[in-house]
Amino acid sequence: MRDGFVKVAAGTPSIRVADCDYNAGQIIDLMKEAAAQGVKVLALPELCVTGYTCGDLFLQPTLLDGAERALEHILVETAELDLLTAVGLPVRDQYHKLYNCAAVIRRGKILGLVPKTYLPNYGEFYEQRWFTPCPSPATIPEDDRRRMQLIELAGQEEPTELVSGAVFFSVDVPGLNVGVEICEDLWSLDPPSVHLAHAGATVILNLSASDEAAGKADYRRQLVVGQSARCVCGYVYADAGEGESSTDLVFSGHNMIAENGTLLAEKRFSTGLTVSEIDVQRLAYERQRVNTFPAYWNWNRRYREYFFYDMEVPDTPLTRPVSPTPFIPSDESRRGERCEEILTIAALGLKKRLEHTNSPCAVVGLSGGLDSTLAILITAKAFDLLGRDRKGILAVTMPCFGTTKRTRSNAEILAQELGTDFLEVNIGDAVRQHFADIGQSMDDHSVTFENAQARERTQVLMDLANQRGGLVIGTGDLSELALGWATYNGDHMSMYAVNASIPKTLVRHLVAWEAGRLGGRAGEVLRDILDTPVSPELLPPKDGEIAQITEDLVGPYELHDFYLYYAIRWGFPPRKVLRLACRAFEGRYDRETLLKWLKNFYRRFFSQQFKRSCLPDGPKVGSVALSPRGDWRMPSDAVAKLWLDELEAL
Repeated sequence: MRDGFVKVAAGTPSIRVADCDYNAGQIIDLMKEAAAQGVKVLALPELCVTGYTCGDLFLQPTLLDGAERALEHILVETAELDLLTAVGLPVRDQYHKLYNCAAVIRRGKILGLVPKTYLPNYGEFYEQRWFTPCPSPATIPEDDRRRMQLIELAGQEEPTELVSGAVFFSVDVPGLNVGVEICEDLWSLDPPSVHLAHAGATVILNLSASDEAAGKADYRRQLVVGQSARCVCGYVYADAGEGESSTDLVFSGHNMIAENGTLLAEKRFSTGLTVSEIDVQRLAYERQRVNTFPAYWNWNRRYREYFFYDMEVPDTPLTRPVSPTPFIPSDESRRGERCEEILTIAALGLKKRLEHTNSPCAVVGLSGGLDSTLAILITAKAFDLLGRDRKGILAVTMPCFGTTKRTRSNAEILAQELGTDFLEVNIGDAVRQHFADIGQSMDDHSVTFENAQARERTQVLMDLANQRGGLVIGTGDLSELALGWATYNGDHMSMYAVNASIPKTLVRHLVAWEAGRLGGRAGEVLRDILDTPVSPELLPPKDGEIAQITEDLVGPYELHDFYLYYAIRWGFPPRKVLRLACRAFEGRYDRETLLKWLKNFYRRFFSQQFKRSCLPDGPKVGSVALSPRGDWRMPSDAVAKLWLDELEAL
């Protein structure tokens, strides 16, 4: 559970209807199995002690007494387990009313009883025939204490509180705050989980008995995933399964674990455990970041708070998926749709800017590299949206000392295939004259040698745009901005930066998708561009080949994009970023290599903020952007010592 990871599970025991002793044995076995796997929080199905399908047997004292004895047996047999569990059973109060409850138990004690708020009484459901609904605390005046009752249950020394709203806080694991709702509660117009999240719950357990019907699983999944996003929480959904009565219904044991809009684990048509890890640290960061998420103190006055202690805090082995490419769409079936969406968002931004400035022309420095390729693809799409001839796009190649035949040729072919205007401006003589003016030797291949070429290219583009009344389209991407891998007032500057929020791994993915979509000669040249090493081409070639490989100098972009996502989007501390990288890139990079480039990421990110502080406008297309006018505000003289010290200590 270090770094905020808490192993959770949804469990479905194989039960027998109304056989409480048998069901207790199945529940105990499942709890012990969960504890053996390192699970710290477990949700079991609704009314699993008796079975959900008992019908009018719920009115029989024999069944209710059996359920209470079964719960007592469960408490005794699991008293040594370091496990918070929500168990479903019927509970009577002293006023002769019956509640559909979740008993939240740990180390042989009942921490609290949470009754179901919304009782379905339609279709195949008849719960109001047997149970009493419990009002949501959100609807109860603060000073009305009738929301809580004391019930003597399962041989406990102290009466157990039956509360209409409760949050269970871990003292040992900051951020692990558990709330409970039951089945229909989630399907209602005003789910209790919303108010539990208001009151501080970061993990919601749902004890459910949702019968199966064709198409229902998709809707159920949408509810669970959507609620985890709406409440910025982890959501553990445990469904009834094998052993429930099949008189009229079938229960599939559809168990799910979701976190803030992402489905982490899912099982259906089976019993047993569905296990994953919820990152409560990540949830806490997002709630802190999103200022529309309310402060807890307003709601805690209406909700009962329980605290549990002595939870061990091990290094939780991760089983949840950690993608090495967090910026690339993971759903293959929707990947093309997502690529088209990203390209369209960027193109719409440029379309608006061209319309607003009455610019008839867009000027793109086309090098034959990945970034300028994506920029001209987006520009072509913007012109299509405007209904303009692509001849209004001027693709400019500016060969100099490091330009290779391959990239120059690819640039010209791509311009031809896209139907744009094309111009070659050799800047060699201009740069030599500049070197003579400032006393720079041609043999001195220092940063001045490189940056002078980049700045000359920008000057050419700006002047060509002035000649034509057009805009210079920026080509630099998000990864380069994060690392500061751009020449200040060179390729760093433009009139509209269409790639500014697109990281390098996504640039590559978008170009590859366009290669497949376009096909023909255009597809061939795009694939060759994809195969070309990433380089600014500012140093003379060696034997006609590119001599300056960017990733040899700053590190692999796939690593830096991973670091950017977790360090900046989620604010994870360096040790946690490294831990996730070790899992995501296992078998591809060793820990030493990952640590080397992570240190380099932090050094460069902090030292190069001054370049990000004066960026040109550009559209945001994803969840991470570094514009000083939008997502990222940071002083240019901030010091990286704390972050680097943490890495040095690892």
